[in-house]
Amino acid sequence: MSNAAIVDHNVPPGEPPIIHHMDSHTAYGAAKLGMWLFLATEVLLFAVMFCSFAIMRYYHLAEFHDASHHLNLWAGALNTAILLFSSYTAAVAVTKAQQGDNAAVVKNFGISVFCGFLFLIVKTYEYTGKAHHGMFPFVWNSNFYEYKNFLGIYYCMTGLHALHVIIGMIVMTIYGIIPATKNRFSGKYYTPVELGALYWHLVDLIWIYLFPLLYLVG
Repeated sequence: MSNAAIVDHNVPPGEPPIIHHMDSHTAYGAAKLGMWLFLATEVLLFAVMFCSFAIMRYYHLAEFHDASHHLNLWAGALNTAILLFSSYTAAVAVTKAQQGDNAAVVKNFGISVFCGFLFLIVKTYEYTGKAHHGMFPFVWNSNFYEYKNFLGIYYCMTGLHALHVIIGMIVMTIYGIIPATKNRFSGKYYTPVELGALYWHLVDLIWIYLFPLLYLVG
């Protein structure tokens, strides 16, 4: 394969051409492989946390059973519905990018990002309610100190997941929405949209496991 740069002139008027240093097929395969390897590390990260949860629950079964009843089940269910819908719109954004419909990419990724904001608002509402009642793992004078093991792993897992939600929103905005406003995507170039959606799907999938694990464990 030649090492010569490939110039893509399929850009809006007035915009400089995009220079690629490998052919589109190779670039797509490399990007896709890189993303899957990255997602594998993310899965391993949460797998460690899931295993920690299982071990802690084994040794503190009664505590985990009782503590789960103090979580807001409806808030968790609402967040599950929000993320499932956002995953659908992210998938639609990929299809629209492949069709060269940049306006639809902006719309659907925008909906996914908005759903991310809704998720964080609901989660903030949950955290605020727990803070009001002193439901933190290491507050010695709290009535809920007996649930310190469950609350500790709850905040750790949901907090880390919320961080991933924020990262996913940033990725979809920078690599999906902003380029789409400049009509960057077409049937020949839609890789950033697909990779952004893949990351968002993983974020949603992790929550699908977190919700029953934490909220329905009792």
